Order: sequence, then C-alpha cells, then structure tokens
Amino acid sequence: MPDYGHPLVLGTFITPTALDPGRVVQLAELTEAVNLDIASFQDHPHRADFLDTYTLLTWVAAKTSRLRVSANVMNLPLRPPAMLARAAASLDVLSQGRFELGLGAGGFPKAVHAMGGAGHSPGQSVKALEEAISIIREVWDADEAGPLRFDGEHYSVPAMKRGPRPAHDINIWLGAYKPRMLRLTGRKADGWLSTLQYLKMPGMADAHKIIDDAALEEGRLPGEIRRLLNLLDVGFSTTGRGHLQGPPRQWVDELLPLVLEHGFSAFLIGRDDPYVIQTFGEEVGPALRAAVARERRSTGRKAAVRPNVTLNKRRTTIDFDVLPGELTSKVLRPGDRGYEDVRHSYSRAGAPALVIQCGNADDVVAAVTYARHQNVDISVRSGGHGISGRSTNDGGIVIDLSKMNSIRVLDANTGRIRIEPGARWGHVARALAPHGLAMSSGDYGDVGVGGLATTGGIGYLARKYGLTIDHITAAEIVVADGHKLRVDTTHHPSLFWALRGAGGNFGVVTAFELDAYPLQDVAQVTITVDATDTADVLTEWGRMVEEAPRDLSSFMSLLPRRRGAPVTARITLVYAGDDVEAAQAALMPFLEVGPVLQQEAQLAPYHAIVAPSDNRHVGQGLADSRSGMLEHMTREAAENIEVAIKSGDIMIMQFRSMGGAVHDVPRDRMAWAHRTQHFSVLAATAPTKVPRLDEHWGRLYPLLNGMYLSFETGTDPARLLDAFPEPVLTRLRRLKAEWDPHEVFNQNFNIPPTP
Repeated sequence: MPDYGHPLVLGTFITPTALDPGRVVQLAELTEAVNLDIASFQDHPHRADFLDTYTLLTWVAAKTSRLRVSANVMNLPLRPPAMLARAAASLDVLSQGRFELGLGAGGFPKAVHAMGGAGHSPGQSVKALEEAISIIREVWDADEAGPLRFDGEHYSVPAMKRGPRPAHDINIWLGAYKPRMLRLTGRKADGWLSTLQYLKMPGMADAHKIIDDAALEEGRLPGEIRRLLNLLDVGFSTTGRGHLQGPPRQWVDELLPLVLEHGFSAFLIGRDDPYVIQTFGEEVGPALRAAVARERRSTGRKAAVRPNVTLNKRRTTIDFDVLPGELTSKVLRPGDRGYEDVRHSYSRAGAPALVIQCGNADDVVAAVTYARHQNVDISVRSGGHGISGRSTNDGGIVIDLSKMNSIRVLDANTGRIRIEPGARWGHVARALAPHGLAMSSGDYGDVGVGGLATTGGIGYLARKYGLTIDHITAAEIVVADGHKLRVDTTHHPSLFWALRGAGGNFGVVTAFELDAYPLQDVAQVTITVDATDTADVLTEWGRMVEEAPRDLSSFMSLLPRRRGAPVTARITLVYAGDDVEAAQAALMPFLEVGPVLQQEAQLAPYHAIVAPSDNRHVGQGLADSRSGMLEHMTREAAENIEVAIKSGDIMIMQFRSMGGAVHDVPRDRMAWAHRTQHFSVLAATAPTKVPRLDEHWGRLYPLLNGMYLSFETGTDPARLLDAFPEPVLTRLRRLKAEWDPHEVFNQNFNIPPTP
C-alpha cells in the first residue's frame, strides 16, 4: 500500500488503572515532556479497576498544555451519541483543540448489557455506529440553521439544539478489524485505529484495500483516512532480536516500512513504562520523523487530505482536481474547519464553494488563473465589512486577501507607505502613529484596505486631506490574464486612473503605495440630538458643515423612533489638529443643531478614534442599502429624508461630509469624478422592507447626484452612470475591453466592456 502522506503522529496508549491514578497522569505528562503528540487511554467502563476514561481525558487535558488526548477507543453503547458529541466538543473547546475521538462499536457485549447498554448483534452494532457518526457530526455543525432531528433504527434525536462548536475539526478514528467495520471506516471516518498484534483476518494489506475501495465508492480519496497503529508489548534493549524489542535504531528501521509501504502515519506505544516512553519520544521519534521526511522529499510525496465532514457539503460547481498544487493548503471548502470564518463578510452572508486564502501576489496569480476557468462567480475580499455584498457569493469562488496584511512605512520623512489589501484601516492608523503620520480612511477601524482603496475612502479627515484614493501614488495588481503589473502615472497610467474609483472591475490589487501626511492628535466631539424636527436638524447641520473650516469633517447617523424615544441624530465631528482653541471655535456651533441629549468630547490620537475591534465576520450587518450624493442639504431633500426616517421602514440613514480638499482634485484625474458634492447619503433596511426602501429612495433620487459603490447593494446597471458619470463610464468601458474583455471581475458592480 502507498504512503498516504500524513504528518506523523506519535504517542502513548496508557492503561487507565484506578489502582495508581497518579502514575497514569504522570505517564501522560511524560508523554508531553518527551515531545510526543498524543496520549490515549482504553475505555472499558465495565472494569471496576479502571478510571472513567472521559473524566481521565479531561483531567489530563487540564494538566498538560500541548498534548492531544483520545480514547482508544470510546465504547459507544454506553455513551449516547448526542451527549458524546457534546462532551467531545466541550473538551475540545476547553483544551483549545486537543481532543480526538477514537470510537468503537462496543466490545464486551455481556458486560455492556450488564451495565444497561443496548444489546446489539455485530451487524446492528455497525449500523448503530454509522448512525452515531452522523449524529455526532451534526451536533458539531453548530452553524447549521435549525435543530438537529434524526430518526434512525438505533438512535433518535427529536429536536436537539446543535453545539457547542469544537475548537478544531475533531477527527473520528474507528477501531475496526472486520470487513463491515473497515468499509464503514472508508465511508465515514477520518482514521482507522488498529493494533498491530491483532491484525490477522483480514491482514494488513487486505484491510487497507477494503478501506480504500469503500472510500472510492463514496467519492473520497483513500488518503483522506489516516491509518493509526497501536504497538503493544514493545521494549528497548541492546541485545533484543524480536520485532520492536531492540535498540532505537532498529525501531526506526522497522517502523519506516510501515509508513512508506503500508500507509500508517500514527504509532501509539502500549507500554506503561517511563523508560520506554522517554526513549520512544527522545530517540525514536526524531529519527523516524527525519527518515520519513527524507524519503518523502526524494519521492515528492505530499498529503492530499481533507476532513471527512467536508464531503457532504462540497459543491459540484467547482473542478477541485485541477486546483494548482501551491494552493491546496490554502483553500477552504464547506465543511472545513475555518470555512465558517471566511464564508461571510462582516455585513453580508455567503456560501461560496471555495475560498482561496492568498498569502502573496503569486498566490493571487494562481488563484485568478484557476478561478477564471471555473465558470462561476469570482469575488475578491480584502477582509473588511463588505456592505455591498460583492465580496462573497453563493456557489462561487472567493479570493480572500485577509492574510496579505503587511503595513510598511517606506519613508517617514515623505510619508510614503506601502499597504497590502488585507490590512484593516485601524491597524494602518496604529502603524503610522509612531511616525507622526495618518491616512484618512473611513469611520471604523475594521474597514478593509483593499475595498476602500479601490473605491473612494470618505473618512473623518476628508475635508482636510481629501479621499483615501487621492493619496495613492502606485499599486501592484494582478489583472484578468494573470499578469502582475505595477501601475502609476508612468506605468499603465490609464489602468492607474481606473483603479482609483473602479479598481474592483480591473483586477486584484496586491499592494498600494500612498503618501501619508503628518497628523497626531485630533479633537473629536460626538453629539446626540433630538431630531423630531428632522428636516430642521438636517438643513442646519448641512449648512454648518459647508461653512466650517476644512479642518472639520462630520458624519451624521439618523435613527428612527425606538421604544418611545424620538428620532435621534448622532453627529460625529472631527477636527484635524490639536489647536484646542481653533477646534472649540469650529465645534461649538454644532451644539445648536438641535436639542442635545448627550455629548462627549476628547482630544485623542487619530488612531484611537479608528481603533480596530477585529469583529468576526458572520454576515450580521445591514441587509440592503442605497447610496447617493447631495450637492447640498436642501430643504426639499431634508423633508424627503424626514418622511423616510419617520415611516419606520428605514433602519438607519447616514450622511458623510465631503467638500474641502475633496473638491480640490480635478474630476478627470481618476475614475472617482464626484468633486462638487458635499454629502454622501446611505439608507439601509431589512430585506423584508426593501420595496418600501425603494419607494422612499425613489422620491429622494431626483435630488441626488452620484453614488458611492461600496454602500450600494442594488445591481441595476442603469445606476452605473450614478457612480461613473460620462465621459468616465465610456472611458471605463473601453479600458474594461482592454484589460478584462471576458468580464472575469464582474462582481463589483460590473462595467460591461465596449463591444
């Protein structure tokens, strides 16, 4: 049989005797001390002289810090699968991912029956074990909606709440010898756990073949099943001649063929002898690992392992067989541990068939080259909020850049910085602060660099310093044909022009260079006012913002009546500088915008007001939103907004100030052409209220001029002209035909190429 390529796992198989429990725990602690990987214990509940295995596993996990623990193997008939799953997940969470589930159909049937366990024939035991595996994995799938219901021949679960979710993908290793159990191992398990001395009928090679054939019939690769071997009655001596009885070098020579020729990758020694455990860990283990590594390097053998839980959730839309080798360790599919953390954006839920987590620009090249031939949606995610919903999808591929997150100050004197797209703006602000530098981004530290820096960047410093994209001096990008380019005003200048405002349509940016500017402390004031007279508050705020010095930028969040409270406006004001008197003069007039309910003021480092919180991305944000821009906050616009916010159909409306430095940039310098508007407008609501949102938006729409792509969840192609007014759109369509004629990047409010 072949070497299946799994990393070696070496450990112990310890007798859980109750006669000397301290020694049992000491042997487990020694297992960790000599750098072995796992301690396992028999599970024979009928033995009055044995400790309860689950209690022992918990105690050992608490007494160690790195060691994995497992039963060898758990007696299923005495441990109902739903509770076994919950106990296993709990121990895995408490031990931070150090539990594995060795599981058996249940030996010693008379003893089991004497303790009240179910009496099963051999055939019934295998069927019961198969049902139990299904229940256990369903319990662990805590992200699945709805209760777990199962109605089998041997086990029934009427309506169980799932969870807890384990800390890692717990492996299910089956103790199996007979053909029916071996076939179940191939179909459902993550590993086969056997004992060398018991491998008689079928023999080793025959057992492997039964497992492999069953795996292939199930659509699995045989390499997905790890092969583990207990080694009993072993010892070390300088004169011994028996199998695994001689010196450590002999052990290596005898174990190596079991790895390379028979596919075993885990060895657990069953000898409660500290000298044997220490010698196995300190002498045999390192030599065996080195020998296996040498052989695998010479043959180019690599593991192609995927947890069994993945199988039932894979999409058929993706050809996984042609995935480039350099990406195999960087992909997550439905069912993989970690998939739930990358399938969504912060704001929008998704169910992609494949997420590719790129670590560098070469990974992006490989990902784009692979993805463009799959005929599915391709979304690019930098790792931020994803309000528009375009950074995830259903059934397609997500190219995830969150691991590409380096931040470098190239020249502190000139402010030149280099940022990768997976960084978040709060981390950028924190990295720039020691150099006395800053870069306006948004209003929240968890916003991702890539999405914002290809779209706009209306931040707390916009009126003083302009948009984020106004400071981009160069970028590195992977275009649709897989080439890496550096673009700036002299290298591919037209593509550089398009990137600043419509970059998501032209490729995957792998790095940005920007000119940051000197800034340390800012004055921030947050005022909550009673906005019952909504139109009055809006028009007064808008007038004050336009008349304020450009050092001051302001955001307003308008919230509807809730639980008897009035309509409220939460106004954030940021003065870019630490001149306290000038800041007070600019900020104090805003206390007259409306009846003040609450106010806060602080002088703080800029990075402190956009600090990252590293929120989990579980798709829990705003459901649908509309975006637009206003030249001025007119009375007519304010009255339409008042009707909308008081209708109860809108969850939130937000207004961001522009003007000032934003207006200093010529409108033809980049694809962002909105250089006369003073305010960006966002309205959001729940999916069930989208029709009414559109009704209110329809009344406001004739008064708007422009759109901010990152805040718009609608996909009406007619709105492209809002984002890219002519002649910008015509130029972008020509560039799309040049750089992405087949519309590989069509998920970021697609710009159709000129025919």
